[in-house]
Amino acid sequence: MARESWASRAGFILAAVGSAIGLGNIWRFPWMTAENGGSAFLLLYLLIVLFVGVPGLLAAFVIGRRSNRNPVGAFSSLAGSRAWTALGMLCVVTAILLMSFYSVVGGWILRYFLESATGAYFADPEAHFVAISYGPEAFGYQLVVLAATAVIVTAGIRRGIEATTKIMLPGIVFLLAALAIWAAQQPAATEGYEFYLGFDGAYLTENFLSVLGSAAGQALFTLSIGGGTMITYASYVDDDRSLPLDASAIAVLNLGVGILAGLVLFPLLFSFAAGPTEGGPGALFVGIAGAFANLPGGRILGTVFFLVVLLAALTSLISMLEIPVSFLVDEFDLERSTATRGLFALVAVTGGVNAFSPAVFTLFADHLVDLLLVLGLTGFMIYTAWVLGPEAVEELRNGAGPISSPLVVPWRYTIGTVFPAFLLFTFYADVSVLVGLSVGTELLLVVTLATVVPFVLLARRSHYGSHSRPTESAD
Repeated sequence: MARESWASRAGFILAAVGSAIGLGNIWRFPWMTAENGGSAFLLLYLLIVLFVGVPGLLAAFVIGRRSNRNPVGAFSSLAGSRAWTALGMLCVVTAILLMSFYSVVGGWILRYFLESATGAYFADPEAHFVAISYGPEAFGYQLVVLAATAVIVTAGIRRGIEATTKIMLPGIVFLLAALAIWAAQQPAATEGYEFYLGFDGAYLTENFLSVLGSAAGQALFTLSIGGGTMITYASYVDDDRSLPLDASAIAVLNLGVGILAGLVLFPLLFSFAAGPTEGGPGALFVGIAGAFANLPGGRILGTVFFLVVLLAALTSLISMLEIPVSFLVDEFDLERSTATRGLFALVAVTGGVNAFSPAVFTLFADHLVDLLLVLGLTGFMIYTAWVLGPEAVEELRNGAGPISSPLVVPWRYTIGTVFPAFLLFTFYADVSVLVGLSVGTELLLVVTLATVVPFVLLARRSHYGSHSRPTESAD
């Protein structure tokens, strides 16, 4: 079966940025920022996106473009090893888990978008959210969002994903910018900016490990790395594209939209809500909805705001669904429409559990996916550096200009040593916080080194198989 490709570089970048910004930057980013000290979290998040996220994006891009396959097919065809193929399967599982709770949030957003016109949530935003967030109605709205996502993915790369994100992403940025200007005029905007942008060194010192783990998970979440999205999207990229340029553009645009979303949300949370830390996953719906209830023209503003968030939700869900769809199309030669329908049915079941159970939803949204993304990216980096090795260097240099080319070899060795160690350190720090253990930095470092060194040695000795590009018939 002939494999599609992106029609243009802009189409690839916009689709990747659309995947990255999604709900991660508008729903989850303010919530995580508020729970982790505001500016302290923001600083670590920015550093991790730039210095870990971009090299991680490049590792995923190399795997995807070198193989021209989905994550499972990529590791299978390039490595010829069952152990590495299991990492590809982890990507598929992670994507399904992500969709399972993401689609619930998408359903909430769709409902609020529709209800903004009538002001249904204005009287008591908190009670309204509690009443509609879980149960049969939440499940029904979730199914509508999943169905819309499935229709777009069924249309294919160019006519579905690329065409849709070319419209959605500029719309998201334009509407967010307009809302940020409006939010700056609200009564407690200054306090919101201070919490969001004023550096709090004392908080960071006292809570470094917990903030570090959350910031790392959020960085990978918003960049869509560690779960296979960027491997899948890069598998449709032509050989003459500059991967370093594309990765840098995606990271910068992602950061820009994330910061812009904060400039909208924190002034509103300080102006109209009980505080930035109130509400957890529902902060967007309780605090922001409360703002619209108290403002002239609140119904129009609410409709516009939740339209932005709905578009963002769809761009993320599209990228998540494409991972298992491409797996079924590549590996089992299924028609795209058949694969999409089957996965719609599967996620309707797994997502339904999240729609009816707040405990399961919180587990998925707050911890489980972060941990899986960190493990996934650690594997991508070690695989790229030591299993592909020189071929990763060759692949990254294809299309790279004179500025990027000299950095390729240092990139290879850094993603093979320093960054995996950093990611595993944050993984163990996050696990220790999750289970309630008080673990010192020294012990975390020992455990990290005891894990990463054998992992790297095993990767270097692993069976390479054929590293050449898959033949056309393999596609």
